[in-house]
Amino acid sequence: MGRNIDKTYIQLRMLNTGKGPAVHALRAQADKFLYQHTMKETIEKTEHLTLRQGLVEELIVEDGVCKGVVTKTGAHYYGKSVVLTTGTYLRGKIIMGELMYESGPNNQQPAVKLSENLRKHGLELVRFKTGTPPRVHKDTIDFSKTTIQPGDEKPKFFSYETTEEVPNQLPCWLTYTSEETHQIINDNLHRAPMFSGAIEGTGPRYCPSIEDKIVRFSDKPKHQIFLEPEGRNTKEYYVQGLSTSMPEDVQLQILRSIPGLEKVEMMRTGYAIEYDAVIPTQLKPSLETKIIDGLFTAGQINGTSGYEEAAGQGIMAGINAARKVQGKEPVILDRSEAYIGVLIDDLVTKGTNEPYRLLTSRAEYRLLLRHDNADLRLTPIGYEIGLISEERYTRFQDKVRKVEEELERLKTTKVKPSEVQELLKSLGSAEINNSVDLLSLLRRPEVTYEHIHSISPSAVELTEDMMEQVEIQVKYTGYIEKQLAQVERLRKMEKKRIPDDIVYDDIHGIATEAKQKLAKIRPISIGQASRISGVTPADISILLVHLEHYNKVLAVRGS
Repeated sequence: MGRNIDKTYIQLRMLNTGKGPAVHALRAQADKFLYQHTMKETIEKTEHLTLRQGLVEELIVEDGVCKGVVTKTGAHYYGKSVVLTTGTYLRGKIIMGELMYESGPNNQQPAVKLSENLRKHGLELVRFKTGTPPRVHKDTIDFSKTTIQPGDEKPKFFSYETTEEVPNQLPCWLTYTSEETHQIINDNLHRAPMFSGAIEGTGPRYCPSIEDKIVRFSDKPKHQIFLEPEGRNTKEYYVQGLSTSMPEDVQLQILRSIPGLEKVEMMRTGYAIEYDAVIPTQLKPSLETKIIDGLFTAGQINGTSGYEEAAGQGIMAGINAARKVQGKEPVILDRSEAYIGVLIDDLVTKGTNEPYRLLTSRAEYRLLLRHDNADLRLTPIGYEIGLISEERYTRFQDKVRKVEEELERLKTTKVKPSEVQELLKSLGSAEINNSVDLLSLLRRPEVTYEHIHSISPSAVELTEDMMEQVEIQVKYTGYIEKQLAQVERLRKMEKKRIPDDIVYDDIHGIATEAKQKLAKIRPISIGQASRISGVTPADISILLVHLEHYNKVLAVRGS
């Protein structure tokens, strides 16, 4: 996915650069058509991969084990693992004003019978809703009334293997809703399915429809609207921020009340889509279902909303489905290793009563989970499980070595006051009276690695991302060490495994609510158990005592 977006983006932009590195996030605007075609081509060229297209209607389940799938045409496909990634197609229903009909996104076939089949096999489903905005014709937009949002001049990439950038990035454009927009929406709320009771599914709190925003935030005079090109070879623009299920005629009125869109022509209507999702507490941290052995689920079927959330689950479900076939232990990233770890742990431990979005605020160790150190955190894991090439891993090790060597050089290299006084004065930084090491200088907020390099260049050639890594590690060392100490405490809890066959009803002293939650979720460790809503520290203490006794009994039996 990283390689593909780096080949097909029309814009790359690092978000939140005015804030600290913990919230920097790389965003790509994809050429949607090119991305899809390039990915399909990649799949078709992949060795040992057989590609079939069909509508899955049933699972083949024997003795509680998923053995394959049956399509609408009656074809049977067998496999030792099955991964379901149904998106919003599972009993999908399009809603647009008074109009409702069964459909997947963009009028594709919904998967209706599969929902019934999942229920038949004992999986509990929930009904969620998401939406999409209208698309408009570029030639009918007055860009002079909007603000340009260009890509980064020197873009960063999603894949560490990418070296060449795509030329000629396309800009996005910013505009806002107006008083007239809000009036049109308020005047037509009786025709809005969200407020008329026509929509039964729960929508995403952090990505609401425009009508929901206007009602919930009635004090706000305007809301941001981004105009985003769908691709290089189309005139279609995506109106980000205007997700809606209003009737078609109202949507056109809303669009034409927005500065820059007064004469706009709508190419595709926005709509809401309702769909079924699996209650995610029925999953193991590997994303395998607890009820059906060998069945994995990923993406919106697990109650999430958004591309990143789906992508993160997809790669983990794929890895663990393959490892299941190989007879290997699943790969489970913990909350201190990756946002994927936070996402999956939240889903399988706490569940969700609305489409889940992964926000930086959900990660207690977000200073460790930075964009700049993703390779340092995850490349060794990727290499160990066979997803990283030898060449890529050698380059990674070279980076780690050079960063460590440079940190050591900064610690041991001292400069005299005469060598840095002018620079410090120009930066408004306190002057020094004695020799000081470069590491101490770099800790100062106003001093950057570039300044250090101008005083004392490194003998080793460092790339831009290596320099960035050095600077962040130096400047945030105190905070990072504090979080690492917290992580170590958490790791001890995660190492205390809970046996699969434990009977929570037999444990005296644990509250009834905690017993019910523990029995339902069946956590794999004390750490996971402690994060279950309704399980108190007192319950955990009793559980620890019980586990100690349980392990002693096992040891006696074993001897």
